[in-house]
Amino acid sequence: MRTLDTTDLRLLVELSKTPDATTVALAQALSLSRNTVQARLVRLTDEGVFLPFERRISMDALGHPLTAFVQIHVHQQQLTEITAALRGIPEVVQAHGLTGSADVLARVAARNAEDLFRIHSRILQIDGVDRADTSLAMTELVAWRTVPLVESLLSG
Repeated sequence: MRTLDTTDLRLLVELSKTPDATTVALAQALSLSRNTVQARLVRLTDEGVFLPFERRISMDALGHPLTAFVQIHVHQQQLTEITAALRGIPEVVQAHGLTGSADVLARVAARNAEDLFRIHSRILQIDGVDRADTSLAMTELVAWRTVPLVESLLSG
């Protein structure tokens, strides 16, 4: 992926303010031609700059208001199979490979504490998982965000 230039960054900030804006509206807001904005949007899309729409779907709206982070300790040789098994658990909404004491950090969405217990047990049943330590998220202190980073890049 190429480095984003100032026009790309300005377009991203404007899109974050008004994600449903038309190409014409974006062009007017940024003092660019409609064709320039359209070409930039196509290129940014093709280069994978935009995350999938599903990242915008609220877990609360889906009836899964509990968020937990599960630190999973595994047999490294079985990581491929363990990852596939984690993908098979719908409530595992994200997982990362880690350095440090745990091998995998999984973000889990659950209906309630009993549901979280069920999900935790399912993770422990995966062949190659030694143990899993679950931490319940009490509140989200900093929500997913990228605009401050984009703005810092714009300001140099």
